[in-house]
Order: sequence, then structure tokens, then C-alpha cells
Amino acid sequence: MKKLLFSFAILITSVNAFSQEVYHLTLEQSIEIAKEKSYSMLLLAQEMKIAEQNLKATTSRLKTHISLNLTLPNYQETVRERSDTSGVFYSVKQLAYEGRLSMNQPLPMDGNIYLRTDLSTYKDYDDMFRSSRLNTRIGFEQPLNILYGYSKIRSDLKNARLEYERSGKSYQRAELELTYNVSNSYYRLLSNQKQTEIALSNLQRQAEAYEISKNKYEAGLIREVDALQMEVDLAEAQSGYDMAILNQNSSINSFKELIGINLDDSVILSSNLDYKIIQVDPEEAVMKAMQNRTELRERDIDIELNKMSIKQQKMQGLPQGSIDAYYEQTGTNFSREDFNISNSLKDSYDNFWARRPSFGVGFTVSIPLLDFGENRARVRVVEARLKYNEYRKEETQRNIETAVRNLAASISSNLKRLQLLEKNVAVAEKSFDITLQRYSDGDIDSQSLALERNRLNNAYISHLNAYINYQLSIAELMKETLYDFKNETRVE
Repeated sequence: MKKLLFSFAILITSVNAFSQEVYHLTLEQSIEIAKEKSYSMLLLAQEMKIAEQNLKATTSRLKTHISLNLTLPNYQETVRERSDTSGVFYSVKQLAYEGRLSMNQPLPMDGNIYLRTDLSTYKDYDDMFRSSRLNTRIGFEQPLNILYGYSKIRSDLKNARLEYERSGKSYQRAELELTYNVSNSYYRLLSNQKQTEIALSNLQRQAEAYEISKNKYEAGLIREVDALQMEVDLAEAQSGYDMAILNQNSSINSFKELIGINLDDSVILSSNLDYKIIQVDPEEAVMKAMQNRTELRERDIDIELNKMSIKQQKMQGLPQGSIDAYYEQTGTNFSREDFNISNSLKDSYDNFWARRPSFGVGFTVSIPLLDFGENRARVRVVEARLKYNEYRKEETQRNIETAVRNLAASISSNLKRLQLLEKNVAVAEKSFDITLQRYSDGDIDSQSLALERNRLNNAYISHLNAYINYQLSIAELMKETLYDFKNETRVE
């Protein structure tokens, strides 16, 4: 039997020798590795980056924009129809240079002020003339939607901010979900690891009992059937150990895949089953959940967006108007004799200051007269969506409160059971040692020893399950409340 156990140790060592890296992991280290390497977190990080850049772009829309467009040069040979509708075409050979400098300042009320300067000159090779033009316009544009309490720019900015906040909440929720999944997988792997240790201890105890029964049978102290039963029990213990190894390897591979490390790497978890006693006040836990849960804030964001959509949709059924005004200065030059560009531009510049300025102002309005109730129906759709999200928020609050109260009760129950089973393990270990000695002395038969051994194994397994359930209930409460009751800190 010792040779058999030694062969298993050699097998495990040889498998680990081919591993690329060995990870000695605590739960906290496992979570950090998963956050760095998990594809789901990497994708959510990119979504949050998209929302961040969209917010930056929306904010930048409120700032001054300056652009410069140049055409250097533009030569064309073509034919054009005369504008007098005579049907006569004439050839065109022109070489043009153009430039435009634009400055635009958006206003918080959806309007904008702009300054635009155009400078152009072209030479006509058919009619042999050069023409230049210098133009500067200062303009103002203002839609009248602001009168209805709706500003598209401010609405877009608020929408971008809310979407960025939503993406941050989604990332935080996914991070907590990953933390819980890693905790779950970690403790499941720890459970399988401890079950393997329990199975190995059981195998060693059974091997010892088998040696005792073998010696007693050879000495004629027990029946052959008792010795055969010990051999069968040893085979069952060996099979249980083999199955425990198989389950442990399967859990290791799942754990590696979850946290994002190579399947060839080795993972070693701390087998310490220490725990911290936590007393959770259900009322405090519910309050923390209501303050911290991202889903509630996301419901609030949906409601805010719905209210904005109602304003926007109602505006579609109201009269639309805008005011436009500009002040413009223009200078031109036309010459059939002097084709020099610099002279032509200089003359247009002189004309720019000599010419009287021009201006314009206008008011336009669009009044919807009949749409057969289309816009009213669309408003009702958005209002119904608002009511839907308000109901969803109330439902979410109730679900959170129920889940948190159940978890608080579960933690208390699991803690009491864990403390009770600790004492049960100590009693079962002492009882088995006494029973093994009595079997060795011949006071009891193999069946009594087997019953005591099963009782000890069950005590180990029950204690392990209670420990795992206690730790998982704490991890789930942290996910539900975004509050770490172990360290008494908010989860960021």
C-alpha cells in the first residue's frame, strides 16, 4: 500500500513538473488575476472607454471649433450652359485658388455664433480675365426650441454623462459578479482539494486497518470473511481517492479558465480553513444595498432618460422656429488687363474696406397642422416606458431587500452550523482513535470500525461543506450590498 501511495505522489509530481508556472494563490490574488485577464472584464473596460470618449466628444461640442479649408489649386476645362436659357454652351478654362477660415461657437441654447472668412481668386483663360473676392461674415443662428424648455445640446450632454455613468455601473456590477464567481470557484476548488486530503487520510487509515486485519487473520484471531471485508473496504477507499483526484483536476481546470491563466500552469491553494466571525444586522445590510446597488442607479438613469425623451417628443408637435442674422463685408476685383494674383488680391482687399457692409435678419417658423394623432401616440409610448421603468425600480428594490434579508439569515445559520460541526469533528476524531485501538485489541469487529470510520469521514465532509457555505454566503452578501462586512468597507 505504501508503494501505491508513493506511486501516486510520483505521478502528481511528474505532472506538475511539466507546468509552465506555479501559482500559490489566496482568494484575493485569484480575484486580482481574474480582473486583469478575464475577457469579459476587458470587453466591459472597452465599453466604458467608448462611453468616456463619447462624453468627451459631446463636451467638446460646446467649445469653439476652428477649421481651415484650402484649394491649391483647382484647374478645370469643361463646357457650361449660359444662364439666359438660350441653350448656348461655352467652353471654360479656369485656374482657381480658394481658402476658407471658419470659427464656430455653439451656444447652450442650441444656437451658435460663427465667423467665416472666404478668399478666392481665379483666372479665366477663354475670356482672359482674373477675378478675386474677399468676404467676411459674422452670423447668429438660434432655434426657438429653448422656449419649450428643451435644449438639444444640454440634453445630449446630459445623455452622454448618464450613459457614461451607466457604463461605469455596468462595469462595477460585472466586476462584482466576477468576484463572486471567482470566490465560488475558489471555494469549490478548495472543497475538492480538502476532499482529496480527506480521501487520502481515509485511504491511509483503511490501509492501516487492513494491515492489522491481515496480521490478525494470519494469527487466526479473526475470520476470513472479516479479512476479505477489510480488503474490499481498502479497494473502496482507493476508488474514492481516485475519484477525488479526478474531481480536483476538473475543478482546477475550470478555475484556471475562469481567472485566465494557462491550463498548463499549476495552482496551489491555501488549505487553511480559518474564518472570521461576522454578525450581520439585516436592517443595516438592506440599507447598504439600497445605497450602493448599481441596478437602482441604472433604473434612475433610465427614468431620467425617459423624462428627457418625453420633452423631446412633445416638442415635435409644437411650432418650430429659428432666428438667423448676419453682418457681412465683401470686397471684389475684376480685371482683363492685370492678371497678377497679388495685385488682384490687393485690389479686392481695398474694395473690402471701401464697400458698404451688408446684413440680413430672418425669422422662420414651421407649424404642424395635422398629423392624425401620431405625435400624441408617440408621447404616450414614451410615457408608458417611463412608467415601466418606475415599476422596474420598485420591483428591483423589493427583490434586493428579500435577497439581502435571506442572506443575512443564511450567514447566521451557516456560522452556527460551522461552529457546531467543528466540535463534531473533534469528537469524531477522538472516537475513531479509540475504536481503532479497540479493534486492534480485538474488542470489536471490522463492521464497528467501518461505521466509526464512515462517521469520521461524514464529520469531515459536513464541516467542510459548512465552511464553504459560510464563505460563499458572505461573498454573495458582498455582491448584493456592495459592502465588505469582513473589513467593514464599501466595495468600489
